[in-house]
Amino acid sequence: MTASHQTEPQGWVPDVLGAPFEARTLSLGDDFEGPVVATVVRALPKRRPFWMPPRPLEDVDVLYVHGWSDYFFQRELARYWTDRGARFFALDLRKYGRSLRAGQTPGYIDNLNDYDADIAAALAAMGGSARAAAPGRRLVLFGHSTGGLVLSLWAHRHPGVASAVLLNSPWLEFQPGGFTRSAFAPVLGLQARLRPLEAMPQVDLGFYTRAQREVRGDEPPLAINEAWRPEQAFPARMGWLHTVLDGHATVASGLHIDVPVLVMLSTHTAPPTRWSDELTRADTVLVVDIIAHRALSLGESVTVERIPGALHDVFLSRADARDIAYDRMDRWVSGCLGRPRAPLAPGSYR
Repeated sequence: MTASHQTEPQGWVPDVLGAPFEARTLSLGDDFEGPVVATVVRALPKRRPFWMPPRPLEDVDVLYVHGWSDYFFQRELARYWTDRGARFFALDLRKYGRSLRAGQTPGYIDNLNDYDADIAAALAAMGGSARAAAPGRRLVLFGHSTGGLVLSLWAHRHPGVASAVLLNSPWLEFQPGGFTRSAFAPVLGLQARLRPLEAMPQVDLGFYTRAQREVRGDEPPLAINEAWRPEQAFPARMGWLHTVLDGHATVASGLHIDVPVLVMLSTHTAPPTRWSDELTRADTVLVVDIIAHRALSLGESVTVERIPGALHDVFLSRADARDIAYDRMDRWVSGCLGRPRAPLAPGSYR
């Protein structure tokens, strides 16, 4: 955890990831635990020599949002975008990662809509706003797990701002399914009102973190700040889980995201009740078949890509699964964002 509210850095400063990453602290006022901030991290594309042709995404800004008990550290994911000319930004939400301050309950929030302030502050730092992308730019929203839920709901409530939404194993539904969610939500709602900060039983045995280490093989290990991303996930609180289930119910009722959506998921789920090599080739957090079905509630243009051998974060999987994930994403990005196209006139092919 970092310095006090009075000594927060102003403007862009070198990030903990090193060059080319820079970070900017965004003040969000106070809540019941004191001063609250978000942090936006950026990586800019290298300047293109004047004799080289334009890169396909030079007018694109990407805003990435992490999942539960997580923060942004995926250098190679940023490089995919900057290699194609895009500006890459990642948001550590309030009380996560770079934004976690002493005395705060990690990751806690009791209304997902409160993240609108975090996103608006990040978009302002990118030169845009919650009403429009930066002038002359196209905005791509990219969310992982709970971040995918947050950005899906945001895109639904803010039509006309983003040009595309990419979701990496988004947490769109309660693991046991919608029927169990509906039955459980009223009981949880009462507990959330009475004891919002009470911790749920810890069910994470640390196997997901272990799987991410195992799949690296001969590659350099991931440099993880364990205070920001512990071996076992942060304790989930009653109030937090209640607002997540509210978000799931909203998705189940049907969203109207007005731009193309890509949802990337593993091909199967493995329960993390005991360690086995299967946990290195499956999503051990979500029931992916339920998520694949729920993804169809996001909007009218949804592509679901199932990645063989992928972990919950498909871009932290073993090398062969990552190669497939990047290839599938690149194919979709090239089709949706590679170059602006003129809409076909009605009746063109009648």
